[in-house]
Amino acid sequence: MSANISLNAVIIGAGPAGLMAAEQLARHNILVTIFDAMPSVGRKFLRAGIGGLNLTHSENKSDFLKRYTPVHQIEPWLKRFDADALISWAKELGIDTFVGSSGRIFPMQKKAAPLLRAWLKRLKDSGVNIETRHRWLGWDEHGNLRFQNSEGELTVRSEVVIFALGGGSWPRLGSDGRWMEIFRQRGINCQPFRSSNCGFNYSWSDNFQREQQGQPLKNVCLTSQISSKKGDATISAYGLEGSLIYGLSASIQDQISNKGQAIVYWDLLPDRSVTDIRGKLQNRRSKDSLSNMLRKQLGISGSKLALLKELTSKEQMQNIDALAELIKNLPQILPSCRPISEAISTAGGVDFEQLTEGLMLKSAPGIFCVGEMLDWDAPTGGYLLTACFASGVVAGEAAVKYLSQRSKTIGTSN
Repeated sequence: MSANISLNAVIIGAGPAGLMAAEQLARHNILVTIFDAMPSVGRKFLRAGIGGLNLTHSENKSDFLKRYTPVHQIEPWLKRFDADALISWAKELGIDTFVGSSGRIFPMQKKAAPLLRAWLKRLKDSGVNIETRHRWLGWDEHGNLRFQNSEGELTVRSEVVIFALGGGSWPRLGSDGRWMEIFRQRGINCQPFRSSNCGFNYSWSDNFQREQQGQPLKNVCLTSQISSKKGDATISAYGLEGSLIYGLSASIQDQISNKGQAIVYWDLLPDRSVTDIRGKLQNRRSKDSLSNMLRKQLGISGSKLALLKELTSKEQMQNIDALAELIKNLPQILPSCRPISEAISTAGGVDFEQLTEGLMLKSAPGIFCVGEMLDWDAPTGGYLLTACFASGVVAGEAAVKYLSQRSKTIGTSN
């Protein structure tokens, strides 16, 4: 590309939100160029597909919507492009989906690469141009976009710019959050990044860490403040991680921010009552050790039993009434979360007060922001991806409308 060019529409960032925004513009025969700093596109999207690409969730729409913060900002996106629309969109690309046992929705192949390949082909066929290894540096004194590539610096003027640069998590995949300082220098208010869908630190005893690191805690319930969630967690060297932990990370972090630490409560037997548990404990035969009784009569063994012993005293373990209560309500104090670079996603970003309903900056007509650049939050389970796709649809359609109105205005003035 030449050192100074003029384009109709520019997308900066080639993740799901940016690619979806590009698709809306291309459908209206608007020439689009996507710039991305990485050598290839969709790297975080592909990383999400390693364990089986969780596209969205089959949860009813009312409960689905409750997963988002702030819900009133995300609701219009999902009214325009919800889980059903995402499934239909994937099918148009030749990607069939299925609902897993947890209600999560996956492509039949459970991989991101086939979907991304089909999508990129359709975008290319519709005239979308993608330029990789182009890092956005900011604006010049005339308001033009500045990019760094292998040949030096490129200056681009465009009528429409859609920023899809991601949040601050997974910097090695492209979402490094460098853009925030550039935005702030231009007077665009942004909230600081915060780890979301992340693990939490806890200082395990040496023996527990050595023996339990990497072990799952299956079919447990965890409560943080007034939020409770049932599922599976994983014991890590640093503390706790896994989908159950990620689903409550916002609540846990609120506690840490307000009180300096968070108290969470484990229910090791969510399908049994404390009365039932107490009865089993009271009827223990004298020849049975407590560990054997817990394993045989209550099914508490392995990592569950190890956690119970790790978080209770010897006196509590021998007190039947206290032990029954602890099995259902076992407290643990978490002092801090893992760093942003390890988080699956981040909250924080461009403040919604800076944006129109179409996600255009009020202070800069023609400039839009999408995806994790914005200050919203959601758990894993398909919720993050669905809203990212939806934000791209909303901003892309608003950009089409903006260009159409701009064209009419110019035509009238001539």
